[in-house]
Amino acid sequence: MPSPRRRLEAADVETYVRQRCFSPSREGLVGIELERHVTPTHRHGAVDHRALQRVCAALDLPGGGRITFEPGGQLELSSPPCRGPSAACAVVDADLAVLDPAVEALGVRLVAQGLRPEAGDELVVASPRYLAMAAYLDQAGRCGRTMMCATAALQVNLDTGGESDQARRWRLAHQLGPVLLACFANSPLPGPRTGGWRSGRSAAWAGIDPSRTLSALDGSDDPAATWTRYALDARVMLIRVSGERFEPVLSPLPFGAWLHGGHELGFPTLEDLEYHLGTLFPPVRARGWLELRMVDALPPPWWRVAAAVCAALLDDPEAADAAGRASAPAAGLWTEAAQHALAHPALAGAARQCFAAALAALPRLRADEATVAAVAAYAERFVAPGRCPADETLAAAGSTTRALEASWS
Repeated sequence: MPSPRRRLEAADVETYVRQRCFSPSREGLVGIELERHVTPTHRHGAVDHRALQRVCAALDLPGGGRITFEPGGQLELSSPPCRGPSAACAVVDADLAVLDPAVEALGVRLVAQGLRPEAGDELVVASPRYLAMAAYLDQAGRCGRTMMCATAALQVNLDTGGESDQARRWRLAHQLGPVLLACFANSPLPGPRTGGWRSGRSAAWAGIDPSRTLSALDGSDDPAATWTRYALDARVMLIRVSGERFEPVLSPLPFGAWLHGGHELGFPTLEDLEYHLGTLFPPVRARGWLELRMVDALPPPWWRVAAAVCAALLDDPEAADAAGRASAPAAGLWTEAAQHALAHPALAGAARQCFAAALAALPRLRADEATVAAVAAYAERFVAPGRCPADETLAAAGSTTRALEASWS
């Protein structure tokens, strides 16, 4: 909560970032966060969100995962960090084996899709924090509410790396980002009015405050300094006045300006800095680990594929070198990846090479046979022909991808 007098300098922010956001970590740890939409099993049914939250709070999850709920009621299952992708997938599978039957008994179905426009923009979890966030985002139009209430992602958390290779891992995660987004796009917006996005979730994120959603990568070889600058330049979304009071900051106020000039509610403390960092949503975020946030929610077994591929390409040295070379032509193609996915030739070529590198690496990472088989099946079904899950959804709905691909012919 804010202080009546100035407490921090920019140097304090950088110290915090170096010690907390980029603490060296090279243990091969993998964490998985699955977000899924909550829908009634029956067409004309309704979800009792309070009952669902009570049931989930009482579950004893054998994998040690944690269940939380997003503003629109989306359910998120977060695994503990595990050594290697197979171990992380195993604990998520164990937790889902308990979670899924429990919610189904309530007449609830969990849908793994990046965007559900029909979900609306009503806050199911109307906490003071989410109400303040909604007020802030409402300034820019409907995309903020859509992001909060109608999107779901798969987040893969990996080590920041040792001091000697943090810069390489930071760059590689950003360079691979568009390729991963394209490979796993699963939220189509068909038709000329929407531009035919394969990842409508990414389209929603692109429509909100760019100071906190654009890539943080710059030309620096010092990721901690880069992240510090990003945090100082990003607008303050809200100020926590008390445990139950959060004030949206509706006039543009970069954190650096708040630090130096204050606000009528006071000056930021380390607690406020920590809270501010949690309101930054770039595709790669540093929080003591690297959060890869660009992948749409995926159903089983495809979420397992995304987690394994991300881990293999960053954690295996040979695969990382190959992925760096393969993804270089696609670096920065965030919008193209969200719109065209693997219909874009540079992204398609990079994806094929990256999947080949991941498949070669997974045995070295002691991945189990089921994980390797799932990655191989995904490569054959989607990557080799230059498709993504959104293409199958479009085809099933009677749409065609030819109009999208024509722009590249």
